[in-house]
Amino acid sequence: MVSPSRLRPSTWRVIRHPAQAVVLGFAATTGLGTLLLMLPVSRSGEGGAPFVTALFTSTSAVCVTGLVIVDTPSYWSGFGEAVIMALIQVGGFGIMTFASLLGLLVWRRMGLRTRLTAAAETKAVGLGDVRSVVKGVVKVSLVIEAATALCLTLRFWLAYDEPFRTALYHGVFHAVSAFNNAGFALYSDSLMGFVSDPWICLPISLAVIIGGVGFPVLFELRKEFRRPRTWSLHTKMTLSMTAFLLSTGTLFVIANEWSNPATLGSLDTPGRLLAGFFQAVMPRTAGFNSLDYAQMNESTLLGTSVLMFIGGGSAGTAGGIKVTTFLLLFFVIYAEVRGERNVVAFDRRIDDRAMRQALTIVLLSIGAVTTSTIALMEMTALSTHDVLFEVVSAFATVGLSTGITADLPAGGHLVLTALMFLGRLGPITLVSALAMRERQRLYELPEGRPIIG
Repeated sequence: MVSPSRLRPSTWRVIRHPAQAVVLGFAATTGLGTLLLMLPVSRSGEGGAPFVTALFTSTSAVCVTGLVIVDTPSYWSGFGEAVIMALIQVGGFGIMTFASLLGLLVWRRMGLRTRLTAAAETKAVGLGDVRSVVKGVVKVSLVIEAATALCLTLRFWLAYDEPFRTALYHGVFHAVSAFNNAGFALYSDSLMGFVSDPWICLPISLAVIIGGVGFPVLFELRKEFRRPRTWSLHTKMTLSMTAFLLSTGTLFVIANEWSNPATLGSLDTPGRLLAGFFQAVMPRTAGFNSLDYAQMNESTLLGTSVLMFIGGGSAGTAGGIKVTTFLLLFFVIYAEVRGERNVVAFDRRIDDRAMRQALTIVLLSIGAVTTSTIALMEMTALSTHDVLFEVVSAFATVGLSTGITADLPAGGHLVLTALMFLGRLGPITLVSALAMRERQRLYELPEGRPIIG
């Protein structure tokens, strides 16, 4: 065995930084998935898939996005679909595990005083040892996916006369895709054929929500469900913001699309309510759709883009900047408007470093979305709202589209591929890197106050 002291400095640095290990692990998985999807056996037609098609699909599956440039059920063979489902499972499991473990590692590297202060508030981060985290993620994933698969299988089999084996396969595939917030579907129109079916839409929606709140929240709710007063600040912020976005998102979609004959206008009242709720859940980064987004009003697309950009909970399968980041910045603005010196959320003072990290994530995310939007607009003649919607969907690892994904040039597909990878792993690695690079200055510089505004 080679002694660590004999390793080259560059190799040792890579090993010592878990954030880099996460990136390398996901890149290797994406590369393996690309090679498998390029095999002739993965495609239903003749020959293997082109490199860009395989790379785009593999990245979309590993990063649990759901954007596609080919029709999943007709282009890929059964083997290809199985590869995609496996990549989704590995990607979702890896995201929840790595994010939770990174949070645990960061928590353990804090100073003693900080750890003692945070112990009561960050129960969800201090989840125990590595084994308990991994076992917890596996149990949560399998239980939720199995329950969702059972509901979907029975519905496909009994209500839609699908053969039991087909119904079981479709049920398992969509359950895995839903819980991991991937949005891949085995129907060419996603779930538009089930727009008024609550036995399909509600189990998928519930799986998406559970997967999107994050493992730390689920772990804490399992222990403290009946005692909300004891919930950590992270759990309170995640659940409150999730409930707010789901309710306001539902009302927003229903109000904007109620009379649109191409979307909600053709449905009865219960169908409109169900479809409105479903479309409010999916921007949490799931990517399924039961309505045609190409037919929606531009105001609905813009509002959906905001929901996608915010995303879901930390250490979960959802993407975006995360609901805790968004809510934290709201409390920052609220405190500044009131002229308060400290930022307070749910009777807890927010650490200055957390505020700086949140601001860093948001500004860098806006920069990535803006740059990618300009790049795609230079490559194509598509409208701004379609391109912006596509870019936000890719960065937030959502998978919703107005139907322009396949029409983009190869360069555009590569831009979205890079954006999906960046949006999925960028926030995790950046926050962990920032938290683990905490340093104490031995001196203070004179204070300066530039003119703001």
